[in-house]
Amino acid sequence: MKVLVINAGSSSCKYQLLEMDTQTVLCYGLVERIGQPVGCLTHRIPKGGDEEKIVREHAFPTHVEGMNEVIQLLTDAHVGVIKDKSDIAAIGHRVVHGGEDVSAPVLVDAGIKNIIRDQFSLCPLHNPANLMGIEVAEKLFPCAPNVAVFDTEFGMGMPEEAYMYALPYDLYENFKVRRYGFHGTSHKYIAHTTAAWLKKPLNELRSITMHLGNGSSMTCVKNGKCLDTSMGLTPLEGLVMGTRCGSIDPAIVPFIMEKKGLSPAEADTLMNKQSGLLGICDYTDMRDVHSQIAAGNKRAELAFKLLVRSIKKILGSYVFLLGGKVDAMVFTAGIGENDNITRAAVCDGLEELGIKIDAKENNTRKPGARAISMPGSKIPVLIIPTNEELQIALAALEVLGKKK
Repeated sequence: MKVLVINAGSSSCKYQLLEMDTQTVLCYGLVERIGQPVGCLTHRIPKGGDEEKIVREHAFPTHVEGMNEVIQLLTDAHVGVIKDKSDIAAIGHRVVHGGEDVSAPVLVDAGIKNIIRDQFSLCPLHNPANLMGIEVAEKLFPCAPNVAVFDTEFGMGMPEEAYMYALPYDLYENFKVRRYGFHGTSHKYIAHTTAAWLKKPLNELRSITMHLGNGSSMTCVKNGKCLDTSMGLTPLEGLVMGTRCGSIDPAIVPFIMEKKGLSPAEADTLMNKQSGLLGICDYTDMRDVHSQIAAGNKRAELAFKLLVRSIKKILGSYVFLLGGKVDAMVFTAGIGENDNITRAAVCDGLEELGIKIDAKENNTRKPGARAISMPGSKIPVLIIPTNEELQIALAALEVLGKKK
């Protein structure tokens, strides 16, 4: 059974076609610069340890033209991986925000589309594009059911004291101002994979996941469910990130708006796109940050210290929320999976908690899930590559199974 996973952006569309009988990727790619004079489609077909890469550059006026060309490649007589688009059993869509109305993956219908629209004000950059991706898929794949998988779903498991803010209660009642949490598809996948790696029932898992990338978040898992998460009403709260400031004193916002004469939209842009690592040292890629530190750049060193400190502060609070009983700490996503320097810095000084890192293992790159802690470490420290596309595809099949 084949499932197509789509992650639509305002001017781009990521896709991946999976054979679910073996959970293997048949092909994947990205259509970008949609609506610009020259767009680009990069299509990749895994072949053993290698892959075939096809690049096409020309105008894609809308997502429809881009996805039509993807369909041509999927069914091409020479490079295609399916005979006809009817071979696709379901289409899974990443949708960022479902508000309080969605707590599980769902089959798309008119009501679900309205729920996605209702969150446009909370998620103006993503939800409109996600909905557009669904409507394009409905047009191009009329026989395939569409399943929406929401980034906020995993956070719906939080208790009330975790998701509420200490603001006037009517703000929650009237505007649903609360913590939602994001990267939920990744955190859910990691929770399931961690439990399997530990050979432990999911409903007994107590873990801490560090999803570290340009956008970063952490989640505390108790009994397989989200107990707390670092992102809040929006993805801005929590850790220092590539261009996001993370948690700050809220009074800073009106202060800088008055001092710099900023509108609410300009203040939002400053905190989301001009802050974080970029705001401190002018770099967002951790490889650049590390090379700048090696060259003596003090601001790069400061940015790195701010990042590590923000991770440790939340990590410590989660250990306490779990009563000190933690089955595993897990690094994932771009920085978490690939940056041995950041991993080592996060774990440095935690020996009194029984956390012992194997420096050689941490500094070695290997595929798949693995431990980077010493065998005697009280809390195992793992690297588990995230796979949001597979989690979305699995969710789509689960929804279709319930439908039957």
